[in-house]
Amino acid sequence: MGIKVTDIGMGVKIIEPDRFYDYRGYYSEIFSARTMLQNGLDISFVQENEALCLKKGTIRGIHFQNAPKAQTKLLRCAKGSVFDVAVDLRKGSPTFGEYVSIILKEGDGKQILIPKGFGHVCQSLEDNTIIVYKVDELWEPPFERAINFKDPDIAIKWPLDEFVVSPKDENAPSLKNCDIHF
Repeated sequence: MGIKVTDIGMGVKIIEPDRFYDYRGYYSEIFSARTMLQNGLDISFVQENEALCLKKGTIRGIHFQNAPKAQTKLLRCAKGSVFDVAVDLRKGSPTFGEYVSIILKEGDGKQILIPKGFGHVCQSLEDNTIIVYKVDELWEPPFERAINFKDPDIAIKWPLDEFVVSPKDENAPSLKNCDIHF
């Protein structure tokens, strides 16, 4: 068993686990601490989450947890497809406020590994999209923060012009006005 690890910028990585096909379909080891460690990724996940996006265009984010409860996230799309974005929130980083993105699709086997110090946001590209992700820190509401997904300083180029957004995300502060501690 193995994985292919590709850096797509700023330390954000795409993880592609091996798949073994036969007449029944395929088998894939989605996560193995040993295999991750063999690829230089020493991460201990403590929580796994699943999110259903009922409608195409659903936005979730830009979310993050401040230090000392910052989270590394490993995400995949279990059903449908999603435009997934990692925003660099590390103050002093030459890429602060910039983002990288990828489209994750049901069945493509790709996962995105987003390190601590990044915000995460996604937009579902289909109805009934399901996102599954692991984190290496438990959810801690006092450390949870959000930045507005339409922030012009980040200027995410959304693939869809339709947005289904929670009040929390719609009313989140701008990058300039957000309490960020990394």
